[in-house]
Amino acid sequence: MKAYTYLGQGKAALLDKPEPQLQGPRDALVRVTLGSICTSDLHILHGSVPRAVPGITLGHEMVGVVEAVGSAVGSVRPGDRVAVNVETFCGSCFFCRHGYVNNCSDPLGGWALGCRIDGGQAEYVRVPYADQGLTRIPDGVSDSQALFTGDLLATGFWAARIAEITPGEDTVLIIGAGPTGICTLLCAMLRRPRRIIVCEKSPERRHFVLEHYPEVTITDPEHCLQTVRSLSTHGGADAVLEVAGTEETFRMAWECARPNAVVTIVAMYDRPQVLPLPDMYGKNLTFKTGGVDGCDCAEILRLIADGRLDATPLITHRFPLSRIEEAYSLFASHADGVIKIAVEP
Repeated sequence: MKAYTYLGQGKAALLDKPEPQLQGPRDALVRVTLGSICTSDLHILHGSVPRAVPGITLGHEMVGVVEAVGSAVGSVRPGDRVAVNVETFCGSCFFCRHGYVNNCSDPLGGWALGCRIDGGQAEYVRVPYADQGLTRIPDGVSDSQALFTGDLLATGFWAARIAEITPGEDTVLIIGAGPTGICTLLCAMLRRPRRIIVCEKSPERRHFVLEHYPEVTITDPEHCLQTVRSLSTHGGADAVLEVAGTEETFRMAWECARPNAVVTIVAMYDRPQVLPLPDMYGKNLTFKTGGVDGCDCAEILRLIADGRLDATPLITHRFPLSRIEEAYSLFASHADGVIKIAVEP
């Protein structure tokens, strides 16, 4: 089969590889029907993910059809259409029992697919702990509708949950309107705060937000602090979700927060950030950081099936797997209005 393979920093290629096989009783083999490219894939290629293993197939955003399951898998069966979770988790360790599946203590726990083991930018993918990591797609939900369930929407849903948004009261600031930022916006909207402000430097992406979500207030970094303070009741945002991942946006996040606010760091950074405690002394902020605890996929798919959550506008381009190198170049360049690319094996 064809598989887009990480070869070391700055290098990847579409190679011929053997089709994966079941290796354990909780494995499933999934035929990929639609995948995508994530900014985290770019981080791997840039060398910003040290745990990434050269030789692995990239990709952790995918949906597909179950081809085979191990003897201990009872939640899905061959023929089921499924969304694949970005996280691999056992479901029984301390962290999994408490919903902190990103920190599953199993050796394969956390972000494994497309990072430490072969992922889904290929024709087939082996999914360990398939009884936890695969969610059946409801009838009537298309592959395109379900595509972002296991990563982008799971991330946005998790971020909106831990941000402690109060319905009808809070002013929420989301910094960054890339794919993860927009999915975070969609999930924050489900919690019905009083107001949502999105800060984005790209004119094209600001236009995208205005076109698709006109009820949202949009601003740019230069005017963000002024906009937030003018529209907030208590001198700043009640909840800030930082999804952009730069030194400037990290600082902006806590500067725009009101005292005693929750600042949720969703972004992945290429370098360490400075937390200037003397500058923020007295604001009594709560910071929440980390990787997504992707254990809400069934609820996300129910919301999609009910018409309450729709991330399909993010798919601006489609490429066959045979042209995935071209797709990566476009995605990295942010050219031609690209938001997300669907990859069809």
